[in-house]
Amino acid sequence: MKMKRNYYEDVQMFTSGVVLFWFLTLLTGLFLLPLVVKNYYVYVANYMAINVIVVLGLNLLVGYTGQISLGHAGFFAIGAYGTLMLMVKLHLPFIVALPLAALITAGFGFLLGLPALRLEGPYLAIATLGFGLTITQVIGRLEIFGGREGLHAPDLTIGSWRLDTDIEFYYLLMVITISLALAARNIVKTRVGRAFIAIRDADIAAQTIGVNVVLYKTLAFAVSAFYAGIAGGLYAFVLRFIEPEIFTLMMSIMFLAMCVVGGVGSMMGAITGACLLSWMDLQLRNILNLPYIGAWLESISKTYFSITGVSNIQFIVFGLIMILIMTLEPLGLFGLWIRVKKYWKTWPF
Repeated sequence: MKMKRNYYEDVQMFTSGVVLFWFLTLLTGLFLLPLVVKNYYVYVANYMAINVIVVLGLNLLVGYTGQISLGHAGFFAIGAYGTLMLMVKLHLPFIVALPLAALITAGFGFLLGLPALRLEGPYLAIATLGFGLTITQVIGRLEIFGGREGLHAPDLTIGSWRLDTDIEFYYLLMVITISLALAARNIVKTRVGRAFIAIRDADIAAQTIGVNVVLYKTLAFAVSAFYAGIAGGLYAFVLRFIEPEIFTLMMSIMFLAMCVVGGVGSMMGAITGACLLSWMDLQLRNILNLPYIGAWLESISKTYFSITGVSNIQFIVFGLIMILIMTLEPLGLFGLWIRVKKYWKTWPF
């Protein structure tokens, strides 16, 4: 058995040749994906990657620090509007505007983290919920942000590279997503991550052994908001147009559902949960076009309900999935993966 003699051995990217092999296989698959699939699936991959970034940051807050948030749609909106405003009003290049808008979002996260020092559980959830609703209302009433009419994204260029298509944006997005995923993984493995986990498990005990609870709780909110700000800025260029009505309460709930379904406190769980629910979200938006199921739902809706309510069927499905996950597998998809791996390791015994 290999013994670790230094905490920073946990930060090593490749602990074995097997890990290196599968990592290179993943990179190869991601590189070849746009070359073998239709353009729609490239858009789906972009949508998944943006949600992965948000959920990775949210998982640092919810899964590793134990602080719940229902206001990440607000951080998402700040990142989106901040990136566009810095590019349109101050004429900053995208490569500068995106991280700067994310830092501004992190500042709002730090301020929101201050109430977390005295609030827990449902009280903290209500506070973050109020923040998310307030941000969208404020943005919608200020003409500088385009009001209710929203903002159009400018042309996206990085130096001499002009990103006009979903495929070109895909490669930029994959680089950012993989980099942020590795950064989140390393944060968890370092002293900061261990402090987060200590606060989640027992904040009073953590403070007793010298963990600065005030610093790390606010830092968790700031880092999580930074990830949401990056994702929001990228999302603005996926849609090419943003308006306040996009960043709703349901978006915040969706982010939290991705975290829970994948498995809180797990990086792979955050990624798989974001990818699964992102795909389901896009598919269920056009549920009436599905063969057999669409016609059946339409007939039931005309008989007992309203046909306009069928468009929101995905939220019912997501709610049922969360109930089943919390009932049958509290660790989410990551817990299911652990069970499968443990079974095959001991097969046939």
